[in-house]
Amino acid sequence: MLPQERLIARVRQLCQDDERLVAALTYGSFAQGSADAHSDIEFWLFSETPVDTRAWLAGIGPIGHVVVNEFGAHVVFFPGLIRGEFHFATNIDAVRTWPARGAASDRMIVLDRTGALREALDALPAAASPPATPEAIGELCGRFANWLLLAHHVARRGELLRALDALTYAQRHLLWMTRLTENSTHHWLTPSRSAERDLSPSALLALHRTAATADPHAISEAITAAWTHGSRCWRRLATHTGFPIPEPLFTELDAALIRPPAGH
Repeated sequence: MLPQERLIARVRQLCQDDERLVAALTYGSFAQGSADAHSDIEFWLFSETPVDTRAWLAGIGPIGHVVVNEFGAHVVFFPGLIRGEFHFATNIDAVRTWPARGAASDRMIVLDRTGALREALDALPAAASPPATPEAIGELCGRFANWLLLAHHVARRGELLRALDALTYAQRHLLWMTRLTENSTHHWLTPSRSAERDLSPSALLALHRTAATADPHAISEAITAAWTHGSRCWRRLATHTGFPIPEPLFTELDAALIRPPAGH
């Protein structure tokens, strides 16, 4: 048994014993049945009355540290560097706004005293849907170009760390584009997840070339690699779905990113 599974069992028991909680669910790798020794444990806990979140978490067992992340979740560092995410909420209907469940309702539900949680989960699609219309796919490609062009400009200005930040966003969109071209959209919400298993060796090599360190030459090479691969994906998607290619933009980006001006 993985140590995470013992923690999950403890959380399940705490949920059952706490009358303040009206519902609770788990999500992520363990709910999906794909967890391993590196997986997090992840929960949503719903209560109509206030809960002392730090005290509740302390009841799980020894804790190294707790921090509230930028999304409002309590991130718990358990011994063995096991990471847990706990969202404390009051409104079960918020679940209805999620793009997808990601797992079967039966595997996700930890506690459901009123049946409202199952109703909300069952109303969701099992998995997130990738963009399907020509317009939506074209917008995705355009957002890739937006981030890549920003990376290019700030790198030329000498803001190397900012360029790397923008390049990260471009890479995420490029992963989505690659998944669409290879018809491998299972891990759509987190496109980097299992990319090494999902994508072809040639696509992985092209994507690996878009990684860079904070070095002007390395960033320039990564941007060139990203546009080389991205423009090919863009054209393939446009050909397949029928949206127009912005040829003047392609011409300018080719000149700037693949054939940089002399002396640069």
